[in-house]
Amino acid sequence: MLYTLPDVISHAVATKYKTILLFGPPGCGKGTQGKVLGQLPNFLHCSSGDLFRGLDKQSELGKVFAEYSSKGLLVPDDFTVRLWQDHMERLVQAKKFDPQAGRLILDGIPRNVAQAKMMEDKIEPVQLFNLVTPDPQLLIQRLKRRALIEGRKDDANEDTIRRRLEVYEKETRPMLDFYQKVRVDIDGTTTPIQVLKDVLKYF
Repeated sequence: MLYTLPDVISHAVATKYKTILLFGPPGCGKGTQGKVLGQLPNFLHCSSGDLFRGLDKQSELGKVFAEYSSKGLLVPDDFTVRLWQDHMERLVQAKKFDPQAGRLILDGIPRNVAQAKMMEDKIEPVQLFNLVTPDPQLLIQRLKRRALIEGRKDDANEDTIRRRLEVYEKETRPMLDFYQKVRVDIDGTTTPIQVLKDVLKYF
């Protein structure tokens, strides 16, 4: 059976992405692990934070992100999911990601149960790695260090950091119950190499 280009694109977009979710509070090391795992053949790492920081600051979404991130708040769900969905569709259409053979690693999205429900027809979670890091002071130190290295303003202010941690506890932690069937807890207080070894045991 022959398909036209619109048919092929429609089929690709309609395919659920087999997905590995990286969870944990800000500073737990999700991004570090995601970048490493994203180097594996047929794996793609997608960070919502990187998508937002890459926006044109004068665009509609760029202004929304700047307003919310400066206060340590989550960007509204519809904006977040729209940005992610548009990004994935571009990658699929450009043949940079194959939904049939590839594995998607999501870091920072979905961030709450509402987003998870919005994305149910787009992703098929096969594993959730929860990087357990219970000491808020350790997270604050990590984020401040990252601010110095990467120049990220949202990591530089301790009040903003604490607000982000509070938002995580309220908005994101309930996701661990939502995805309980595929959840694996990993000690996030060890070195990045040890965390990676612990994660890879489940691959």
